[in-house]
Amino acid sequence: MEITKDTVIGDLLMEDYSYAVVLMGSGMHCVGCPASQMETIEEACAVHGMDCEQVVNALKEYSSAKDAE
Repeated sequence: MEITKDTVIGDLLMEDYSYAVVLMGSGMHCVGCPASQMETIEEACAVHGMDCEQVVNALKEYSSAKDAE
């Protein structure tokens, strides 16, 4: 799965729920909220006042490290 600012959080978590650790570590503690499941990463970052590029990069780094295992 390619992770971009347009990736829907629910889709990302369905792919691998362990991405929740990265989102929560970035300050997005609402990953269990039903509304967040339909938001894109960009929309969720806007709501939380977070830098979307940083969150996407953290998710990509996590994905790369996970794939390297």
